[in-house]
Parts: sequence; structure tokens; C-alpha cells
Amino acid sequence: MLSRFYSALPWARLVERSERSLYARDTNRRSLPFEWGSEHVGLPASGDEYAALREFAARATANSDEFFACAPGGQWELDGDLLRFPSALETPYPENNTVWGRFFEGEKDLAVVVLPQWNCPWNSQFRLCEFLQRMGIASLRLSLPYHHHRKPAHLERSEYTVSPNIGRTMAASRQAVLDIRRAADWLQARGHRRLAILGSSIGSCVGFLAFAHDPRFSAAAFIHVSSYFADVVWSGISTKHVRSSLETAVTLPQLRTLWEPISPYPFIQKLSGSNRKLLMISGRYDLSFLPELSEQGYVEFDRWGISHERVWLPCGHYTMARFPFSAMAGYRIIKFLRSNRT
Repeated sequence: MLSRFYSALPWARLVERSERSLYARDTNRRSLPFEWGSEHVGLPASGDEYAALREFAARATANSDEFFACAPGGQWELDGDLLRFPSALETPYPENNTVWGRFFEGEKDLAVVVLPQWNCPWNSQFRLCEFLQRMGIASLRLSLPYHHHRKPAHLERSEYTVSPNIGRTMAASRQAVLDIRRAADWLQARGHRRLAILGSSIGSCVGFLAFAHDPRFSAAAFIHVSSYFADVVWSGISTKHVRSSLETAVTLPQLRTLWEPISPYPFIQKLSGSNRKLLMISGRYDLSFLPELSEQGYVEFDRWGISHERVWLPCGHYTMARFPFSAMAGYRIIKFLRSNRT
């Protein structure tokens, strides 16, 4: 065991150097100012905004079925392969209130809602969707809140999805879950008999929240897995600029409490006794979703006896999207989805 550990060290260092190099390619990250953002979750001004948000988060976690509930969708507009529909959650930013997606037509047995990573380009995951389409599997690649057509004009990056604004970040993840559920309404209306979710990074987080609260999804594959939303933001290299503002006003335990409703960990137990299928892929040297946070989530799955496929690849967060790891992950995902078509 010890010899294998030491033999892996040079590879670990190589992957971590690659991770830091790929992270450094984006030079336009901005540290936005810290804000409580109570108004984004419908709370009035308060003399103690931390206490008010803490109580709101506790209620939302305890009543998560209500927190993530929304009226059935409608007013869908499909123009060629571009889908748009009103979001169930209205924000102060008009662009963000319309959900956009690209639909890849397939057979009626299975349709997959595909949720890409934070700050991804518009065509992210299209290649995978095209591959699924060649096998007859339909997919809908959604744009997350504040991404692509949904991004306010004054933003260069999709910073409002994950930011040092406590309430807005919570609302963004909740909005993403409601958007996924309305996407499921549309896919079912088109006659798709089975639904699945494929999420990566932040898409994995909101995808799991939707999966845990919507039994219409019979299978899900998640790339990059963690326990608490706050811990990822606090410890990952991708969100260092967010933490630099957060730590001026809150501690990690406080932030974990405030963002508990948008964390996967509290809702893992909801899958206990379910026979729905799960595939989870993690990078052994991930500097954004730290492996110990992934392990924390996996331990909770085991504690509740929830059946799942667990895959560790010898890569990190950014390198997961590079060959050969992208091919390894893609192979496992496609095999998993094909096995869940019927």
C-alpha cells in the first residue's frame, strides 16, 4: 500500500501542475463584494441578516420538497433545435428569466437533461449530446442561470451563479433545479418515457438536487461529486476569488449552514430504498472538488445503503475534460445510459 502511494506521487504532482495551469488560463475572474442578498430569497430587510438567512436555510432544508417545487411548465418555444421557456423563478435580471437549451432529437425511450459546468461556453457538452443522438438517445443541454443568453449584459463571466452574495447564490441553484424540472415537463410532453440527468461540476450539484426531489428521473450520471456547496467554494482553486470576499464576513461553518439547502449532502438520504440508477465519477487529484469532500458524500451513500456506481479517475477537475480522461468518463457515461434505456 505504501509503495503504491509513493509511486503515485510524481503523477499526482504532474496532474496538479496541469490543473493549476489550466485554471490560470482564465484571467478575467473578479472578486465581487460580499453581500447578504436576503432580497433574492424574498426576505425583508433585517437588523440581523445572518440570523434571518440562517432561519430561512433551516426551513428550506427541512421543507425541501416545497422549496424545490414549482408549477408545471408551459409556453415552450422550439425553434429548430433551440428551446426556450419561462423560468419558474423570477429574478431581477430579465435575461435570466428565460431558460435556454439545445435539443438533440432521439428515440422516445430515454431523454437526458444535460447540465454543464460553471462558465462553460455555449457549445459545452454538444459533442457528447451528438454521440448520444447517434445511438438514438435524446438529450436537452440546458444553460444554467446567468449563462449564455441568460447572462446580464454587464457581466463578462457567469459570476452570479456562484458569488459572495449569499441569497443570490442560493436562489441561482434553486432556480436551476426548477428549470430542470420544467425541462422534464417538456420532455414528457413530447412522449419520452424515461428521463435521466447528466451533470458536471455545478451541473452535478444542481442535477443531484433535482434528482433527489423529482422521482421522474430514473437514472443520473454525475461528473465531480461533493458534499457541501460551501466547502467546495471555500476550498477549491476555481472559487478562490469568491472565498476572498466571503471570508471578510462569514466563517466556513456559518457558510455551510447558510448554503445547506443547495448542498447535496442533506438530501442523500432521500434516495434510501430507491432502485433508481446512479453513476458518479470523481477525479483523484481534483483541486476544485477536493477528493475528501467526494469521499464524505460517498460515505453517506454507503451509510444509507444507496446503490451506485463509483468511479475514480487519476485526474483532476480541469484535466477530466482532456484526453484520455474525457474518453474514459465518456465511455462510462454512455455505457451507463445505454443500460438504462429500458
